[in-house]
Amino acid sequence: MLSRLKQFFLPKLRNEKGQGMVEYALIIGLVAIVVVVVLLALGPKISEIFQGIIDSLDRVPAVPTA
Repeated sequence: MLSRLKQFFLPKLRNEKGQGMVEYALIIGLVAIVVVVVLLALGPKISEIFQGIIDSLDRVPAVPTA
């Protein structure tokens, strides 16, 4: 029984067709983690910048319509 399982799984383990896809998936996963960490770290500062823009736009007088 063990030898049958070994004969079934060993060729599949040595198959390297999907190796490139797995490597790309790992890279994409790591990039996603880095992006989330950067957004969490810089999120409050980015929010302050956008709030400053909104506040300055609120002070601009509205254009009268004819």
